Amino acid sequence: MDKIEFEAVEEKHLGELLEIYNYYVLNTTVTWHDGALSIDDMRELVAGAGDRFASFAIRAGGPVCGYVSIRPFKTRPAYRDTAEIGIYLRKDACGRGIGRAALAHIEDYARQNGFHVLIAAISADNEESIRLFEKAGYEKCAHFKEVGKKFGKLLDCVDYQKILN
Repeated sequence: MDKIEFEAVEEKHLGELLEIYNYYVLNTTVTWHDGALSIDDMRELVAGAGDRFASFAIRAGGPVCGYVSIRPFKTRPAYRDTAEIGIYLRKDACGRGIGRAALAHIEDYARQNGFHVLIAAISADNEESIRLFEKAGYEKCAHFKEVGKKFGKLLDCVDYQKILN
């Protein structure tokens, strides 16, 4: 397997990240955006929201193959030590251990930056992501039924959480 590397997202990464994300927007219910994002939208999506939040481009022996991010869970101060995480990989990068490495990377980053709880909000029909998070010790903590609609289909959202030590 190729060495997996993480780089703090910079302007130079945005085009590749946009291509990766827009694939999921236009073809799946993995993300609930329902129209292609622009480069400005992508910049906002991966921008850090304060000193502790960040996004990382992922490389596995070649061009960027995905990204992982940690962003605010909610904006009220009492949630300051809880964050939401997300991982998006090129379709051809799935099933190669890259998601597992990205999750380990963002958990290490979270610990180093004083986070206590990580949350992953996942479309309930995204079985691959659910398996990834369950294998990494995340527990299902919420199931919101029919809270989204995309491609004419009502969608459930499940939240998984991990308490970091």
